[in-house]
Amino acid sequence: MQHTACLIQAPILPFLSLIHDLLSPKAPMPATRQANRSSTANSGIQVFERADLLLGMLAAHSAPVTLKSLATQTGLNISTVHRILGALAMIGLVEHQTGGLYRLGLRWLEYGNLVRERLQIRDVARPFIEQLHGAIGEPVNLAIRDGDDIIYLDRAAANAARVRVFYRVGSRAPLHLTSLGKLFLAEDSASDIASYAKRTGLPGNTEHSLTHLNALNKALNAVREAGIAFDNEEAELGLRCVAAPVRDDRGILVGAISVSSPTERFREHEATWVPALKACADDVSRALGARL
Repeated sequence: MQHTACLIQAPILPFLSLIHDLLSPKAPMPATRQANRSSTANSGIQVFERADLLLGMLAAHSAPVTLKSLATQTGLNISTVHRILGALAMIGLVEHQTGGLYRLGLRWLEYGNLVRERLQIRDVARPFIEQLHGAIGEPVNLAIRDGDDIIYLDRAAANAARVRVFYRVGSRAPLHLTSLGKLFLAEDSASDIASYAKRTGLPGNTEHSLTHLNALNKALNAVREAGIAFDNEEAELGLRCVAAPVRDDRGILVGAISVSSPTERFREHEATWVPALKACADDVSRALGARL
């Protein structure tokens, strides 16, 4: 990790030197000029603000942009734009192409991948599922997919000691038996779903379990239409669940959040729980960079 950090930090020096030039006095500062320190510091902040403005403008364009166009759209002096873009290009944040065109540089991909790797869905989702649990008073689950199963990453519940073993953090469950798992299966192609059915045999836990491919496909079509998934006593008699998807900045399904409750209570509160769950999952998705 230290080696990677060194590789990232080294190219930053040219841009930092630009800021240094703006912030550093060219000669010892007399006492009478001490009052000018704040204005000098503000100049450095202004450079970062202008750089951010230019980067945002480049991000808004799918095609490379000319220097003149960037100056016009931002209202900045063309020489200022040229100098800032030149510094950004030296560290890979901007790519300067032939013909005086500019676009975002590949270093953003490097930084983006690092952020994505370090942004743990459990840490991001925790405050949101706790808030949802506090609002409805029922257990709220967070899960991810691992092959043919889901893994429960986290759970917000008032009494963890009474949680069923099936739903304990770290436990697994077949995709087709849970509302959480159906969300992931609904993302698969028809051939992948058929392969899953053949590979697993679609074992059932209750009389309501989806143990045939036709029934599973019908349920998954309903999931795709509704954008949420239900478990109608398919994993355990007397227990119902509803799940909503969590997506990342690429729109990829990376997790799912569910609310589970005894059937009678679920039926009574479903109309209010479902929109609250959707809002919770959307909040987590946005926190992961999704544009909803």
